[in-house]
Amino acid sequence: MAAALQVLPRSARALSSPLLLGNPGARLVSGMALAEQARQLFESTVGAVLPGPMIHRALSLDPSNGQLKVRDRSFQLQQNLYLVGFGKAVLGMAAAAEELLGQHLVQGVISVPKGIRAAMECTGKQEMLLKPHSRIQVFEGAEDNLPDHDALRAALAIRQLAEGLTADDLLLVLISGGGSALLPAPIPPITLEEKQTLTKLLAARGATIQELNTIRKALSQLKGGGLAQAAYPAQVVSLILSDVVGDPVEVIASGPTVASDHNVQDCLHIFDRYGLRAALPCSVKTVLAQADSDPRGPHTCGHVLNVIIGSNILALAEAQQQAEVLGYRAVVLSAAMQGDVKSMAHFYGLLAQVAGAYLTPPRAGASVEDEQLHELAAELQLPDMQLKEVLESIAGARGPVCLLAGGEPTVQLQGTGKGGRNQELALRVGAELGRRTLGPVDVLFLSGGTDGKDGPTEAAGAWVMPELVSQATTEGLDVATFLAHNDSHTFFCHFQGGAHLLYTGLTGTNVMDVHLLFLQPR
Repeated sequence: MAAALQVLPRSARALSSPLLLGNPGARLVSGMALAEQARQLFESTVGAVLPGPMIHRALSLDPSNGQLKVRDRSFQLQQNLYLVGFGKAVLGMAAAAEELLGQHLVQGVISVPKGIRAAMECTGKQEMLLKPHSRIQVFEGAEDNLPDHDALRAALAIRQLAEGLTADDLLLVLISGGGSALLPAPIPPITLEEKQTLTKLLAARGATIQELNTIRKALSQLKGGGLAQAAYPAQVVSLILSDVVGDPVEVIASGPTVASDHNVQDCLHIFDRYGLRAALPCSVKTVLAQADSDPRGPHTCGHVLNVIIGSNILALAEAQQQAEVLGYRAVVLSAAMQGDVKSMAHFYGLLAQVAGAYLTPPRAGASVEDEQLHELAAELQLPDMQLKEVLESIAGARGPVCLLAGGEPTVQLQGTGKGGRNQELALRVGAELGRRTLGPVDVLFLSGGTDGKDGPTEAAGAWVMPELVSQATTEGLDVATFLAHNDSHTFFCHFQGGAHLLYTGLTGTNVMDVHLLFLQPR
């Protein structure tokens, strides 16, 4: 098993560059040395979006008068501050918030992943832990990022706290990725098991995170603005660490402090799209019928201030800067990578082939692969990708290139294997690279989840090179068979003794996934 990475404080995160990649005459990077640089770069990316620094950048407290400033808004604190939170990064966010505002905090409740406190203690991340005698009650639940009864108890405690607030109070809401699973409060008579089964079926059939969240909001007491409604008439400030493409506040953790703009018909269309409408439990039909006839209509959230304090874009900017320190021409492709994992892997394989050709002139104009790459980019609908400019930048490079992207692919489950979207994407990209003519260029691709946990595994992701399929074959491993069973983690555990797996442990943050594509001319 590869050694676990330690996520370092920002001041200690300068990447080592023993090979001086950008200098003329620098020697080529071996596969394992390139992999180590990729690991370090991923570590630096995660370090840029740790919760403590982001909380301190977002909040400013004047201790002389108790004025809390958030963006351009000020709030008077006088023993009237309450705190709730839910998500994979919320433990560290809450620790930082209590350190800054503790003298004004009356009570808090947070819902965090099962085992996260022990994991932070084991890795020495004391800054992610609440102090002894904290006023914040911690619930752990949602094992493997799935709603459970522990998370339900947390959600009900959060609702109870919110419902007891007055117009003189301020509720600070901390939200990060994983918040949906950690805040399950289905509207009766829907049971947690019914809602969970429905969500699993939708996810297995390829529903997007936006579609999943539309359903979750419609069936929840707290999502889709429900928490903000429960806290009224108190003022509400939500600090949000985004794990969703484009950072839409109504989607992150299913928008508990944002009024929902979806209706019953939207839900029915989603169920129809994935062939599930006929199989809906009676309880779900009852709740949807009640919502459709609610005379109050949708509620508003005018008493809420929602603030994005961290995102994938911020993480990629840090990665770009550190890659340039290493001597790479570093280019951010997109922070909006989404869609089917097979199409995304095909895109990265084509991109490596086309980019490699741009790196090793002379070139005879646009190739068939160029046209295919642009067509595929259009199909993936990447709103922030300027592919022409990216390729021009690569063509102007006089050395190694690092292409950076972020987002979340979707995986349609066909087998019963063990894996996660990052490991599946890496394995599929490895297969794509192996079947392409890449020319005199060394290529490495890494995909990792910034939360440190890819699916129900202990790995954050994996890295691959074009030789993967041929090397796996010599070890008696058939890549196609593992992919057919969605068994990427099992493959990487066996392949070269697990050396291609990326291990970080739980990082305490979550801003989706990071993809790194390295190209080194020989």
